[in-house]
Amino acid sequence: MKGSTLLSTSEKYVIGVDYGTLSGRAVVVRVSDGAELGTGVLNYPHAVMDAKLASTGASLPPEWALQDANDYVAVLKSAVPEALAAAGISPSDVIGIATDFTACTMVPVIEDGTPMSNLPEFNARPHAYVKLWKHHAGQPQADRINQLARERGETWLSRYGGQISSEWELAKGLQLLEEDPEIYNRMYKFVEAADWIVWQLSGKYVRNACTAGYKGNLQDGHYPSREYFAALNPDFAGFADDKIAHEIGQLGDAAGFLTEEAAGWTGLPVGIAVAVGNVDAHVTAPAAKATEPGQMVAIMGTSTCHVMNGSTLSEVPGMCGVVDGGIVSGYYGYEAGQSGVGDIFAWYVQNQVPGSYYLEAEAKGLSIHEHLTELSAGQAVGEHGLVALDWHSGNRSVLVDHELSGVLIGATLSTKAEDGYRALLESTAFGTRKIVETFRDSGVPVTEFVVAGGLIKNAVLMQMYSDILNLPLSVINSAQGPALGSAIHAAAAAGAYESVGAAAEAMGSLSKGVYQPVAERALSYDRLYAEYELLHDYFGRGENNVMKRLKAMRREAMANG
Repeated sequence: MKGSTLLSTSEKYVIGVDYGTLSGRAVVVRVSDGAELGTGVLNYPHAVMDAKLASTGASLPPEWALQDANDYVAVLKSAVPEALAAAGISPSDVIGIATDFTACTMVPVIEDGTPMSNLPEFNARPHAYVKLWKHHAGQPQADRINQLARERGETWLSRYGGQISSEWELAKGLQLLEEDPEIYNRMYKFVEAADWIVWQLSGKYVRNACTAGYKGNLQDGHYPSREYFAALNPDFAGFADDKIAHEIGQLGDAAGFLTEEAAGWTGLPVGIAVAVGNVDAHVTAPAAKATEPGQMVAIMGTSTCHVMNGSTLSEVPGMCGVVDGGIVSGYYGYEAGQSGVGDIFAWYVQNQVPGSYYLEAEAKGLSIHEHLTELSAGQAVGEHGLVALDWHSGNRSVLVDHELSGVLIGATLSTKAEDGYRALLESTAFGTRKIVETFRDSGVPVTEFVVAGGLIKNAVLMQMYSDILNLPLSVINSAQGPALGSAIHAAAAAGAYESVGAAAEAMGSLSKGVYQPVAERALSYDRLYAEYELLHDYFGRGENNVMKRLKAMRREAMANG
């Protein structure tokens, strides 16, 4: 960065860093108005390890998804300086940095925060690595966690819609204990990546209130009891006390201050505020000025997370959780989600679309996604004769069951690639409608639907969601919603605003009612959604467990192969 290009003014700036599934993105944001001035991106060198462990090449079992924590530090060393250079500002004018992360993404560490996968004696052991949010191999443990909680009448279970996900801390921790007890016992703490990266920036481990509540089952100041954990496995009795309990930091507060080492990585001043960690979905709500009760924010990318504030505490079947202050202080924060959305579309184009479609897309100067969307956009509702279930990565809400899998019904010899693609787009909107209606039926009405994330650029998909939900869609104005949300938290942590809400009002940005439902299409989609609901309950609520039997057969075959 050349000194002559730097602008030092009375304006102050903050950095928001968004850690996604495949990359990390840093954005420089002006404190006064939320203007985004520069961006830097780094694709994780190890990406997602879901087939082989990078260090050895050894095959991983089904449903595993690992990452290398060193990739997260690489983002700080690369994307932050890149964003600063693109913004053309003086680093001395930056007053704070905040990060957000996918969740529940867990890092097993020793006492000084070193990831256990960095230790030579554990480098070849899969359980020493980061378990990414979509690591679903702990589903058997999750099933036992849920069954025991129901048998014992554990009161915390209802705060999570009656089901605990295999994506969360308890299931991942129990799997770790039972499959590699040596690593479990050597591990100092099982740390959310959202907190681990703050630890690397500030030199201080502070556990954020958001993931502690939503992913670690902390309710009313307490984790599940030692007796409950011991009933799962005697060696698991101390899981909460020994492995996950720690000092809790509130969202928007400073966890600490940038260390000299982290300043060297990033090019930022030593001692600036480092905000308490947060989750990519929850941090987006302030960026979209969606902090009031009834505003449901859907962050749509590889998966979709739905977050919403409420003024009262209610129990919603299949929700991912309700946490006091889980999004902003003063309200109950609700969360739901879909485990696969963009991932499903990506799977389809990578595995189910003929090469001729790629040639046509290239000739038109379109991506394959744009081409398939264009081909199917003019269809009447139901014209393709298909209906799909969006469970290719399991079901997060409202069934909370990652043993479920995808379905496409109605295919004939005349079904084209664009027909299947459109049916999958619709299936994700149907899944969101199921979530919205479940909240409504539980006394938590959705009054506004706000969309953010990478998929907002697909206008056909957004209109489809509006028609299927029969709701207006408001759209965040930032293409970097989580990073902007993190920057808003950085501004609050640095004291530039008295609260996250005040910072959101000044720095957030939203376009209201961009998409409006078309009455005729909404009525037609009601008919197709009714078919989706029949399939949803038939395959998802125990009437036909063929999906689970097939997954069991697959695991058995792979184990014996």
